[in-house]
Amino acid sequence: MSDTPPPVPAARSAWRNVAFLLLCVVAAGALLGSLWKSEPPPAPKRFHPSLTADAKFQAAVQRLNAAFESEWQKAGIEPVPPAPVLSLARRLSLGLAGTVPSLEEIRALEKQPPDQAVQWWLTYLFEDRRYSDFVAERLARAFVGVEAGPFLVFRRHRLTDWLSGQLAANRPYDQVARDLITAEGIWTSQPAVNFVTATVDQNNDKKGPDEVKLAGRLARAFLGVRLDCVECHDDFMGGSWEQKDFHQLAAYFAQAEMSLTGVRDNVKVNYQFRYHGKNTEEPVPPAVPFKGELMPSDGPLRERLAKWATHPHNRAFARTAVNRVWALLFNRPLTEKIDSIPLEGPWPAGMEVLTDELIASGFDVQRLIRVIAASQVFQRDSRAAEGREPVTDAQEKLYAAFPLTRLRPEQVAGAVSQAAALRTIDAEAHLVLRATRFFQGADFVKRYGDLGEDEFDPRGGTIPQRLILMNGDLVTERTKENMVMNASTRIAALAPDDETAVETAYLCALTRRPTDAERAHFVDQLEGKQGKARNEAMEDLFWTLINATEFSWNH
Repeated sequence: MSDTPPPVPAARSAWRNVAFLLLCVVAAGALLGSLWKSEPPPAPKRFHPSLTADAKFQAAVQRLNAAFESEWQKAGIEPVPPAPVLSLARRLSLGLAGTVPSLEEIRALEKQPPDQAVQWWLTYLFEDRRYSDFVAERLARAFVGVEAGPFLVFRRHRLTDWLSGQLAANRPYDQVARDLITAEGIWTSQPAVNFVTATVDQNNDKKGPDEVKLAGRLARAFLGVRLDCVECHDDFMGGSWEQKDFHQLAAYFAQAEMSLTGVRDNVKVNYQFRYHGKNTEEPVPPAVPFKGELMPSDGPLRERLAKWATHPHNRAFARTAVNRVWALLFNRPLTEKIDSIPLEGPWPAGMEVLTDELIASGFDVQRLIRVIAASQVFQRDSRAAEGREPVTDAQEKLYAAFPLTRLRPEQVAGAVSQAAALRTIDAEAHLVLRATRFFQGADFVKRYGDLGEDEFDPRGGTIPQRLILMNGDLVTERTKENMVMNASTRIAALAPDDETAVETAYLCALTRRPTDAERAHFVDQLEGKQGKARNEAMEDLFWTLINATEFSWNH
């Protein structure tokens, strides 16, 4: 008896093949349809219109507006009109998450009442880990720099993860700063300790954390004072700082030592230093360079220093926090240098209003961001009204128009990755998509040029940077024909008509709709094209938008 199965009739075999083919077509159609009509992102859980309706919040916004309006009147400057909501969403996304809104996020945002859209969008961002991760990296650059540091006793990623957790929980900023200044223990299990161990010199076995480096970091990152300029000698440029001011501050960190249980304070240690022009070292008593009346009279040195630095009456701390948050949102600080703020004034318009607000809120960073985002200053357009003279440097300087600034490398990389995807690349995105974004983005930033700690210093673009954007792997990989990964191919296949295809591409890349002229031009480029020719036309459209000057600027 043969084990060979009986032959299947030709007709039955043909029908099976047809049925299988139909099943594949239906499945592919369902997949493609899901790519085009994806579910909207989840609405923020904590949003309610009353979030910013209280009288204190509105009063803070009005004071901020009035501070700038006064400056405009003095200078005889007229502000430009308000910006569209999508422009505001783009600014907030770039400043707080390092990317642009996705297509599905734009669709969800446009369903909100216009008067609530900005605060709704902020709540959405605050509940997204992209916000806390991105801002944590920005803060880590100020606190410990960008270098890997002494590997044996320093874990930069542990510090940034910890900072991200603090931001996600909206923990008061003064508490976070105190934890960093006073941290003890092992750098792996106590992540805040990495602020201290980042200064350890691995080539010096007997030396623990560097009190000189710690004093310089504290002064710049938390107080907005470049006190390290007098580390080696008194200020010979007409300033009032003396060398002793710096080293007396450093003395507060002298007792921090490395032990078997990590960083611990040794109360028996006293700081000694040989001043400029002296032949021998001498004891240096701990003292602060200003606001000495705020210093607690007893307690461990670092705890006393932390309480002094973050004291509500030590306004230098709050001003420095305000300046850094402002820089995140506008891509430039209120002062010329982000870590150089005059102690006695004069201060830029709005700085004291926001300093008052931050202190009064208990150092609530999210509330500070909400106040700035609700102000007329943040919501101004970057362009003049149609038929008016172009925006002037004076208008930008006084924020009568939103200042145009170049995106930083990580913002360009994040924007390219998100623009090339219809779905949101967040913590819920597919692992492959997130990994691709991470590795391609890291490589792009390395080639483009990481600005390091001085990322808010104004710098011009370079020809190599333009060439990297135009011809580099990131843009090439994210715009070429690829139905699974790239928006250009999906839009070419799934858009119901050419006009929709062009509009969708503009929303993905520039967070706006095309003008009539732009729409007509690119619709003409797509008209009648099918298959590979259509994919190539959409690829060219995306490449053009990503390489447009508009894409690489905050506006």
